[in-house]
Amino acid sequence: MSKLSVNFAGVEFKNPIVTASGTFGFGREYGQFYDLSKLGGICVKGLTLLPRLGNKPPRIAETTMGMLNSVGLQNPGVESFVEKEMPFLREHDVVVIANISGNTVDEYAHMAQILSDTVDMIEVNVSCPNVKAGGMQFGTSAKGIESVTQAVKKNAKVPVMLKLSPNVTDIALMAQTAEAAGADAISLINTLLAMRIDISTRKPSLFNNVGGLSGPAIFPVAIRMVWQAASQVRIPVLGMGGVMSGNDAVEMMLAGASLVGVGTACFDDPYAPISVISGLDKYLCDNDIDNVTELVGKVELN
Repeated sequence: MSKLSVNFAGVEFKNPIVTASGTFGFGREYGQFYDLSKLGGICVKGLTLLPRLGNKPPRIAETTMGMLNSVGLQNPGVESFVEKEMPFLREHDVVVIANISGNTVDEYAHMAQILSDTVDMIEVNVSCPNVKAGGMQFGTSAKGIESVTQAVKKNAKVPVMLKLSPNVTDIALMAQTAEAAGADAISLINTLLAMRIDISTRKPSLFNNVGGLSGPAIFPVAIRMVWQAASQVRIPVLGMGGVMSGNDAVEMMLAGASLVGVGTACFDDPYAPISVISGLDKYLCDNDIDNVTELVGKVELN
């Protein structure tokens, strides 16, 4: 049997498959289908300092090979998460990653303080295209990434991972900026800014007009960006974006990812992360690979 465990920024994962933020809630619903301890990690629903109701509906729209969402970070707030959700998550042997979004640098710093004694890692969302302020502004400029990273690192007691936006011109530069500012890891990609129009009403399909495109349609973009980012930094990378199978996870790791996030696939199949773990393990066995880390960054360029 191949070794699946991964040390990622000093945190031990029993396998490299984690659930992507915004697609798994806080794990309660999926925990009715299987033991959450089978997962490498759970990146919980995006948190803000105060509770948010999110955007007005419609907030979801299907599209070819994917979906648009404009949920708008609906969540109970960081303090409610610590009080009501973390006790449940700690009943399971799984790494817990908190995803945070702020309107100001100070909000990011404050959330890092609140969460540091509770979670195993903090994922800093500077790339949410579903809100009209805050994270989206920080994630599209090197200066914004630098300021948020430094503030969170100063206030966090656990490893800090920057979630980068694909809606930029130079993803490698953003990755390098996060590393230089002190990030322990990076994750990418978040959803791509996209839009659909209802031709019967001639209005956008989403109330917020635009939203984030996810699903298998963005997988090749994610592979390209993970490869570009990972090749320019020394810190580890969590790759995500349209992963649907074990083979997709292998491809993501070959591009340079040490961990792989499964997101939109969970909406179609609650067991998707478990299937990805099984498929990854089968690939390792079929190819006589003893350790999953042997895949990381081993793409052979033409």
